[in-house]
Amino acid sequence: MAATEQRSIGLTLSKRIITGLVGQEGLVGGLHAYPDDEFYEDALVEMPREHLMAVMCEQIVAVAKDNEGATLQGIGIAVPGIVRAGVVDDSPNLPQIKGARVVAEVGALLREHGIDAPVSIVNDADAVAAGLAHQQGKLDSMIRVWTIGTGIGFGRYPLMDNVGEGGHTVVTLDDRETYCGCGGRGHIEGIMGHRAMRLRFLDMEPEDVFEQADKGDQRCIEFKKLWHKALAAGTATSIHMSGAGKFYLTGYNVRFVEMPLLNHYVQQMVRMSPLQAFSVEIRPENPETVVIGAAVTARTAVPSTAAI
Repeated sequence: MAATEQRSIGLTLSKRIITGLVGQEGLVGGLHAYPDDEFYEDALVEMPREHLMAVMCEQIVAVAKDNEGATLQGIGIAVPGIVRAGVVDDSPNLPQIKGARVVAEVGALLREHGIDAPVSIVNDADAVAAGLAHQQGKLDSMIRVWTIGTGIGFGRYPLMDNVGEGGHTVVTLDDRETYCGCGGRGHIEGIMGHRAMRLRFLDMEPEDVFEQADKGDQRCIEFKKLWHKALAAGTATSIHMSGAGKFYLTGYNVRFVEMPLLNHYVQQMVRMSPLQAFSVEIRPENPETVVIGAAVTARTAVPSTAAI
């Protein structure tokens, strides 16, 4: 390894803290995860903010020890929610970090450990888009991605210097659609989000809903259509705002996506021929992608921004 090689560290904050060291070619070594048990899904939600910041710092320090003398170019942190100027303006899925000055707080903790690399923060869906762009060698192309899980994220690369939350796009005017975790009405996350589906179907888990739809249960069939229409509406809105192109779908609930049904609904919503050159591709959820994306945003010195 050349002594002048530059590397960066990426960290993603979701159900667990996942951290990795990233070089020009991608991940260097393995990923670090906290907690070790991947099925302990509520560990971070239950953790006070100060403790969470300390654990993030500990994970970054552990990864930095693997750097072997290369230049540490930056540290990128990916979080769910709206981030701006190093601060988490809001994060419904991790409410304790609302208002947290993550860049300043984590940076100060790292300096106590002798690490003085610049820290940046990015929306986690934007980090997924950046990671996909890096992995495919398309850092000069526009990448858009829906992350479909507990919440719904919409990421874009290159990043844009404005605040937005695509998962809270309004896709229905039905006054009864109030299941979104932010409290808003008619949001795509209020239909598609895992948490929202559990609230809607108190007698069934989301996987049971889609299974019953395939078995002919009319209530579940109608929801399956609504779920796909919501994703189609969000995609069509982005096409009308930013043009056609390729969209990626990832997250643990992409298992519910039926591409023929989704494409059918998008085609019904996008009728102008110059905008019909779009495509949608499913990518399995991979924490490596978002870690790489967070590191890429740190390396390219993009300031704290959020998805649109």
